Amino acid sequence: MLAATLSLAGIGLTAAISLGLAAKKFAVEVDPREQAILEALPGANCGACGYPGCAGYSSALVANQTDLNQCPPGGAETVAALGRTLGIEVEASKPQVAVVLCQGDNRLAVSKYHYLGLADCVAAQRIAGGPKACPGGCVGLGTCQRACPFDAIEMTAEGLAVISREKCTGCRKCVAACPRQVIRMTPLEATVHVLCNSHDKGAVSRKYCKVACLGCQICKKTAPSAYIIEDFLAEVIYEDHEGALDAVEKCPTKCIRDFSMGYPEGSSFETLKTVVKKHAA
Repeated sequence: MLAATLSLAGIGLTAAISLGLAAKKFAVEVDPREQAILEALPGANCGACGYPGCAGYSSALVANQTDLNQCPPGGAETVAALGRTLGIEVEASKPQVAVVLCQGDNRLAVSKYHYLGLADCVAAQRIAGGPKACPGGCVGLGTCQRACPFDAIEMTAEGLAVISREKCTGCRKCVAACPRQVIRMTPLEATVHVLCNSHDKGAVSRKYCKVACLGCQICKKTAPSAYIIEDFLAEVIYEDHEGALDAVEKCPTKCIRDFSMGYPEGSSFETLKTVVKKHAA
C-alpha cells in the first residue's frame, strides 16, 4: 500500500515538473501595454474597431497594425489614454452618430403588401424588394435595434426605427445591419438632417410617402451652401450644418428635421439637451 502511494506521488511530482517546464518553454510573452490598453478601452467588445473585441484591438495597437481612432464608444478620452500608453500624440476624430434617414412609418408611408414573415428587415427585403412602397424607406422590423449593443435604437409603435443621439456611440453596427442603407453616420454636432432616402421624382415619391423629399430645390434656394440635390434627393452639406437650419421651416413635406427640437413622432427619446444657439437666441 505504501509502495503504491509513493509511486503515485512520484508520478504526480514528475507530471507537475514536466508541466512547469513546458509552461515555461512555451510561454507567450505579453506586452504589458496590452493590459494597460485593455483597461483604457470601454470593454464593449462591439467590434466597431474591426477586431474581435477589445482584446483583439489591444493586440493590434501594440503591433502597430491599426490606429488609435478606431474605438467610437471610447471617444476622445479613450483616444487620449491610448496615446499616453503608447507614447503617441494623437487628435481624436470628431464624434459621429447614426441617423435613420426616414420618417415614413406605417401612418405616413404606403405598403405594397401585408408582410407576415420573419420579423427581420433582411428577410422582408428579399420578398419583392420589401413591403414598403418606398424603395429606400425604413422597413421597420427592428433588425438594427437588435444589432445595437448600446440600447440606442427604438422601434416606434408605427414601425419606424429611431436612434438616440445621446446613447449612440457610433459603433456602426446598425449601418451594417440595415439592408436598405437608410442609416448613415453623421457628425454629432450636426442636428439638421434630411430624413428621406428616396431618389424617385417628387411626383412618384409623394404617392407613397407623405414626408418624402420632393427634390423641389426649396432648401437649396434658401440655404445654397448647406444643401445639395442629387438624383432628386436633398442632402445636408455638413460642413455648413448650421446654415441648414434656415430651410427647416421652408420644407413643404417637413422631411427636414432639426433634432435639437425633437425626435420623429412616436419616439420616446428626449429632446437634445444642447439646443443649437440659433434656436436659443
